Amino acid sequence: MDAIERLIRPRSVAIIGASADPSKTSGRPVAYLRKHRFAGAIYPVNPKVAEIGGLKCYPDVASLPDVPDVGIVLLGAERAHIAVRELSERGAAAAIVLASGFTETGMEGAARQTQLMQAAGSMRILGPNTIGLVNLTDNIVLSASGALAMDHFAAGPIGVISQSGGILGSLLSRAAARGVGLSKLASTSNEADLELADFIDYLAGDSATDVIALYIEAIRNPARFREAVLKARRAGKPVVAFKIGRSEAGAQAAVSHTGALAGSDRMYDALFRQLGVIRARTFEDLLDIPAALAAGRELAGRRVAILTSTGGAGTIVSDSLGVAGFATPAPDAETAAQLRSLQSGSHANLDRNPIDVTLAGLQPDLLRGAIRILLASPSYDALVVIAGSSAVGSPGLMADAIHDCLPLSDKPVIAYVSPHAPEVVSVLTRRGVPAYTSAESCAAALDGLLRAGMPEQVQTSGSSSTTVDIGDFPAGSLDEAQAKALFARFGVPVAAERVVATADEAERAARDLGGQVVLKILSREIAHKSDVGGVAVNLTAETIGGRLTAMADDVTAGTGTRPDRFLVQEMISGGVELILGMHRDSLGTAILLGMGGVAAELFKDTTMRLLPLDGGLSLSDANAMARDLVTWPLLDGFRGRPKCDVEALAEAVVAFSRMVAQLGDRLSEAEINPVFVLPAGRGVKAADGLVVLNV
Repeated sequence: MDAIERLIRPRSVAIIGASADPSKTSGRPVAYLRKHRFAGAIYPVNPKVAEIGGLKCYPDVASLPDVPDVGIVLLGAERAHIAVRELSERGAAAAIVLASGFTETGMEGAARQTQLMQAAGSMRILGPNTIGLVNLTDNIVLSASGALAMDHFAAGPIGVISQSGGILGSLLSRAAARGVGLSKLASTSNEADLELADFIDYLAGDSATDVIALYIEAIRNPARFREAVLKARRAGKPVVAFKIGRSEAGAQAAVSHTGALAGSDRMYDALFRQLGVIRARTFEDLLDIPAALAAGRELAGRRVAILTSTGGAGTIVSDSLGVAGFATPAPDAETAAQLRSLQSGSHANLDRNPIDVTLAGLQPDLLRGAIRILLASPSYDALVVIAGSSAVGSPGLMADAIHDCLPLSDKPVIAYVSPHAPEVVSVLTRRGVPAYTSAESCAAALDGLLRAGMPEQVQTSGSSSTTVDIGDFPAGSLDEAQAKALFARFGVPVAAERVVATADEAERAARDLGGQVVLKILSREIAHKSDVGGVAVNLTAETIGGRLTAMADDVTAGTGTRPDRFLVQEMISGGVELILGMHRDSLGTAILLGMGGVAAELFKDTTMRLLPLDGGLSLSDANAMARDLVTWPLLDGFRGRPKCDVEALAEAVVAFSRMVAQLGDRLSEAEINPVFVLPAGRGVKAADGLVVLNV
């Protein structure tokens, strides 16, 4: 039995600093262990008390009659390390440290946390600043949460891991009130040792857990998180995550658009998507989605039947499903005929969806018949049954009627409870019918079921190529010509151009390039050239000389610095402008693709992929990124336009990603904006770019 197994399923528990007063926080762990029928040995430790609740109390850890599997440390931050050291010396598997006052409080607290970990040695630590751990499967409560004062909690297949102690108690009490069964709950909090990944890994192999729910503040170890989530997915266990901090701006890159377009929360979106983690958009979703998943039914499509006996509620649910992208088609002819046979001569609306069976709430047999017909119908992938006011008086009648029909089909069946009736919600859920009190929750639950069936997109290894030498490029911000030369060296096609210093040189360059050209200042200091009047388009050999002189004057007036070098570039037309960039933060490095040009930050039509642990993206990744964009139709021949060279775009994305992967931390920023995607067969061309290289 390893340390985490001993922590979650201990045979003996020591409570250091236990109080004889069960109303105090320090008195709760002993009271809860006994109240919830812990079958193992309980060892209260307090030198000032002889016994607690009829249990012998020991003066210190050294006096315990046996080595405890787990020690719950209730001492303050200044003394917690003493108990941790004593537990470690006795050979305990783990300690749960409830005290706050560690890294969350600043430098002094960080020093205390270091001291705590040094005292632990090889013993595992949950916390500090945690509310503890609850194993409902085995009636083991290792916590001081006030939520555990409730008499009974339903055990079930949903495991919960929270980086907030208070949220753990909130989820526990909410689940109990709704009849949602949980298996194990852990509050990792400061994660001085044990973290999210440790418990995801454990729950992936736990036979009592089918779904894993996460409350995340920050992922401290992205590599281990990936491994643990993929292990859970391989075990067939969906992972649902609620990540706080969606409104934060995220890390802003110094000079590129990409940092503003990526941001911290977008990186989490990309990571979750690639791992197949279902992101809960609201806190309620963190229970709503797992409750649907725990029923063990798969959703094959977006067609939903709504069975109701109250028209208004049916309309509300239909509207929410439509907003979420689901269809509520009318019954096919045969299904409608079967439904009419249930209530012949009535005024029920049986040829449309929602399907309004007026007496269903009062006649369970009628309800059973309608459910059987809709589950058998080829027109629907799922069923929402609406519980109206008639269910309040006898919630069991409706719950039993729906439950009896479940074995007839593997399609998802959920319930929307229209009146305020918590007991109805609980009864339905406990009878195997996930029940919700808002139409939006019904939509979120079905969307979660749909996403659970999608394969993860993460790569275990990346695409690679021969190492490219960049020793001749200087550190710092490269000018545009240098940046594009770097891109070209890795295989990204770039626009034809010439570097010039005078009007005469510009005229000759324009003639060499032929046709219309673009003139730009060339500077390592000015990244956004158009903002200072440093870009002019549609120039010819006859007009470029005068424009160069005027541009130099304008830039000098605006910046105080006179440019001495310019770029003459071929004028590219007939393509779609995209932005291709990279963004790096604590989660890893991502490649960003989106609508480009000067309006990139305005439209914010982007998609991201995190690089695999080695190498760049694959061609399939790059092609999928292009199709993710809202503006994908522009690349695919929208309204008669020529189709763009998406194959060349994918190859450019892969080449760019390989550059980012090879350069690693040497590359601070890199962006191509715009990259022109030309009509099919004509390739792509990088028309502008920036690069910042670290020393």
